[in-house]
Amino acid sequence: MTPHQYCQNKAAASGSSFYYSFMFLDPARRQAITALYAFCREVDDVVDECRDAALAHAKLDWWRQEIDRVFIGSPTHPVGFALQEICPPFGLARERLLEIIDGMAMDLQNRRYADFAALHDYCYHVASVVGLLSAAIFGVSDSRTLDYAHDLGIAFQLTNIIRDVGEDARRGRIYLPIDELQRFGVPETDILSSRDSANFRSLMAFQAERAEAYYEQALAKLPAADRKNQRPGLVMAAIYRTLLREIVRGGFLVLDRRTSLTPLRKVWLAGLTWLKG
Repeated sequence: MTPHQYCQNKAAASGSSFYYSFMFLDPARRQAITALYAFCREVDDVVDECRDAALAHAKLDWWRQEIDRVFIGSPTHPVGFALQEICPPFGLARERLLEIIDGMAMDLQNRRYADFAALHDYCYHVASVVGLLSAAIFGVSDSRTLDYAHDLGIAFQLTNIIRDVGEDARRGRIYLPIDELQRFGVPETDILSSRDSANFRSLMAFQAERAEAYYEQALAKLPAADRKNQRPGLVMAAIYRTLLREIVRGGFLVLDRRTSLTPLRKVWLAGLTWLKG
């Protein structure tokens, strides 16, 4: 199995909406974004699957060393070999890849976020940085496109947080800012015990409005000159924004279930968005 086949299998097995944005890319860009996504999956899996925090930190440190090896020409992991091939032509920076690992490490250190400023920093590391690297792969001719990619990454991560409130709580994590729980009168115990309430739904409506604002803000920043190149990100925006609106329409039933779109609907949204350009 070649490194790029490994990355392809890693991406396909995830079932993520991210995978649908690859569908219409030319082979070189599809290979590059798949390698980036496989890297993100590898380091995210460390946090999600490793129960021993010390061991998880050690594994993330190994990935930091592997990224160093990528940039000196001596990787050891299939994903490292794939990154070594795609980073130079697409201008992917070592520092950006390390920022993603730093974001994953935050999940080992922080199970609560005091306010949105703290949460925004986390979202930047685990999502906006991925957006910036992805935008570079898709093609950037106007620096304002990087502002779009940053904000779109925040919107995606806020959508993930809304969708996964119950699932995260079962892992002992609450990403909703603590000062906002207090403002809306939602005790942490309600989240941890999956207790729905009018206050909880008001809190979630506030979170959804913020996510929608980031989608609007991001799309308004995308320069016309880069719109065609950035269609994969627009595909992701269409899928994630539709998911967010499904959650809103469903009354924020996120404590004991996970809302998702069918693969057929994702393919339809991807095709429609790509054709609209």
